[in-house]
Amino acid sequence: MRNNSVSFRVRPGEKVFLKECPTVIQPLYSSKKGYQKLLGEHIEQLSVLQNLLYASNQYALLLIFQGMDAAGKDGAIRHVMSGVNPQGCQVFSFKSPSPEELEHDFLWRTTRCLPERGQIGIFNRTYYEEVLIVRVHPKILLTQGLPEELRDNKTIWTGRYRSIVELEEHLYRNGTRVLKFFLHISKEEQRKRFLERIDQKDKNWKLSLADIHERKYWKDYMKAYEECLHQTSTLHAPWHIVPADDKNNTHLIVSQIILDALNLLKMSYPKTSSKRKEELKSIGKQLEKAQ
Repeated sequence: MRNNSVSFRVRPGEKVFLKECPTVIQPLYSSKKGYQKLLGEHIEQLSVLQNLLYASNQYALLLIFQGMDAAGKDGAIRHVMSGVNPQGCQVFSFKSPSPEELEHDFLWRTTRCLPERGQIGIFNRTYYEEVLIVRVHPKILLTQGLPEELRDNKTIWTGRYRSIVELEEHLYRNGTRVLKFFLHISKEEQRKRFLERIDQKDKNWKLSLADIHERKYWKDYMKAYEECLHQTSTLHAPWHIVPADDKNNTHLIVSQIILDALNLLKMSYPKTSSKRKEELKSIGKQLEKAQ
């Protein structure tokens, strides 16, 4: 059983073969009650560290979630971040680019949403779609306004990987820590979750014919993900391949990885100056006299 968050990390330069990566592992919890207790502990620790991140105001944390449809990205974000102060966290979900966004480079729309210092930013799907869905469906490139010479299938992906890596290195040098999660779901588990969306009325809206259509390209997506993970997992912005067939395990693994990253940061609450201490004493005396 892999219970060390480091074991899910893709090492820089490591070749990735998703068939060799499990979509399910032994549960990290003994029961439903045990899961809730563990997750509760993680959420409590995360709340404390998020408050420290906000108060120290030196670092930012960017969490990137990618995965096939029904991999559990929304659920992981909702459960893991449930105890975080909304004032210190922003979530962005990126759909197909708008006409305005297509008038810019492929990193522009996400760069505008990067977290400020002291904040946690969460991207549900990201600029990585540009080397995933666009690679599986290269005809999309024809709609992006690129000059013909820049649409060369032999060079465009290498160029985009390089742009992504350089952006993430730039963010690291400026205090933003980037954690990337690929929620690794099996095709059979995806099928089961799609069927649940049909059976449960409150989930009907989550399923479309387009989702079923994309299943036909499963092998192409796996190849695209393998190359993407290999090319863009770096020391400062690592990818983590998280088994996603068991949602509870997914939440525990993701939350532990985030906690580990935050605990590595050199954060502290702002020191109180002598002048400020005197001011606080004065305020205290006024409050004691107040009715």
